[in-house]
Amino acid sequence: MKQPKARPSQLRIIAGEWRSRRFSFTEEPGLRPTPDRVRETLFNWLSMHIEGARCLDLFAGSGALTLEALSRGAAQVLACDMSRDVVTTLRGHLQTLQCERGEVLQKDALNLLTGSPAAPFDLVFLDPPFHQDLLIPACTALETNGWLTPGAFIYTESETAPERLPYPANWRLHREKKAGQVWYSLWQRQAGE
Repeated sequence: MKQPKARPSQLRIIAGEWRSRRFSFTEEPGLRPTPDRVRETLFNWLSMHIEGARCLDLFAGSGALTLEALSRGAAQVLACDMSRDVVTTLRGHLQTLQCERGEVLQKDALNLLTGSPAAPFDLVFLDPPFHQDLLIPACTALETNGWLTPGAFIYTESETAPERLPYPANWRLHREKKAGQVWYSLWQRQAGE
């Protein structure tokens, strides 16, 4: 008996220029798109900081955070993912939206972070696949290799409570929530510490 083809999943842009637009994305192992209600909470937390921000979306996956940030007025978003399908799909969405403020790289996020950026970022989204020990090495590389502006915000999703993880000492927990088994946290980098 033939297996039915997997249907592409859908994401919805919640607010901003492209509010209510829907896009398909391909399901991949370990892909956990940030749910609508969590994205809404996150972008409410960031409402005074998103417009005009330079954003970095490591482990972009469905592209939900990239598209939401651009819709809400981010000046630029650099998205990164290792999957060719993810990158092709997200580039297609940006083309459909005629958005030139987004760039998508097919690259390993940790390898990307070993270099230095052309300019530091105001906001970083970190939602790596769980159980692969990617979060803390990414946080450390962001901090040590010049990827962050002095007061940058860093959004993380983790399977472990934030207080149990060794985040950089100069990051202060701004907000956190838990939904199911996932911790959603927003950190702010403290300059000069």
